[in-house]
Amino acid sequence: MAAPTPLIPFDDRDGYIWLDGKMLPWRDAKLHVLSHGLHYGGSVFEGERSYGGNIFKLREHSERFIRSGDLIDMKIQMSVKEIENASREVLEANEIIDGYIRPIAWRGTEQLAISGQQCKVHVAFACWPWPKYFFPKGGEGKGIALKTSKWVRPDPRSMPVQSKAAGIYMVGTMAKHAAERDGYDDVLMHDYKGRVAESSGSNLFIVKNGAMKTPVPECFLNGITRQTIMQMAKDMKIPLEEGTIMPEDLKSVDEIFVTGTAAEVTPVGKIDDREYETGPVTKRLMEAYSDLVRGKGASTAAA
Repeated sequence: MAAPTPLIPFDDRDGYIWLDGKMLPWRDAKLHVLSHGLHYGGSVFEGERSYGGNIFKLREHSERFIRSGDLIDMKIQMSVKEIENASREVLEANEIIDGYIRPIAWRGTEQLAISGQQCKVHVAFACWPWPKYFFPKGGEGKGIALKTSKWVRPDPRSMPVQSKAAGIYMVGTMAKHAAERDGYDDVLMHDYKGRVAESSGSNLFIVKNGAMKTPVPECFLNGITRQTIMQMAKDMKIPLEEGTIMPEDLKSVDEIFVTGTAAEVTPVGKIDDREYETGPVTKRLMEAYSDLVRGKGASTAAA
C-alpha cells in the first residue's frame, strides 16, 4: 500500500501564494492573529483539482466561491473571471500540473466583535500536490471504513448549509477525530432528523439492485462532484433517486460510495460493523469519472 505523503507544516513550504492581488513567497503569506475570520468563523473557501494542468469545473467552483461569501454576508470583491485567473496563476507559479487548489476569503482586522461589517475581505489562493485524499486503513483497493458519528448535520435554519463556509466544517472535524481514534477512516453523519446525510465532508450514494440513491442536500452542501456524478448516472442510464435514506436502509444495500473534489469517487467498505463490496456500479463510475476529469470523456455534467 502506498504510504501517505509525510506531513509538512503548511506554513513552512517552498512555493508561492496569491494574496490580495500579489504573488508572494509561500512563507510570507500571513494574516494577523486578530483577524475577524479567525475569531468568528467569517471565512469561505473552495477546493479545486487540476488534472494535466486543467482545473476541473473551474467555472462552477469560482461561482460557488462568490455565492458562499454572499450567503454569510461577506462580499468577495472579485469577478468570476478574476477568480479563475488567480487559480490558474497560482498553479502556474508553483509549476504544478496535477494538484489541489485552495481559494479562501476571510474578514480582516478592522473590527473584532460579532459584527464585522467594517472588515476588509481578504482573498488568497494556494495550491499543492495532493494525489490521493483517502488511504484506507484496510489497504489499497479496499473501501474506506466509516463510523457513525454522534454529531449531526444541523437544521438549515441554523447554518447557511449551501455556503462552503469554514465554520460549518467544525462538526465534521470533531466527528472525524473521534472516528480516527477508533481506527476508522471517516464518519457517517446523520442529519438533525436522524436521516443519513454524508461523511465528514463528502456526499454519499448507495446502490441496491443496480439503482443509485442519494440523500436530498437539505442539511449539507450540494457538492459539485455530487452533481457531476448524478449527471453521469443519468447519461449512463443508471437509475437514480434523490430522497430520504434512513440508517436501517444501509443494512440491505449492495454498494456505498462517497464523492467530492478531493475524494473523487471513493468506495465505502465498512460502516460500523457492516461490510460492503466495491461493486460494479461504483467501479463503473470511478472509471468514468477518472476519464472525465482527465479529458477522456465528454462532459454534460451539471454545474
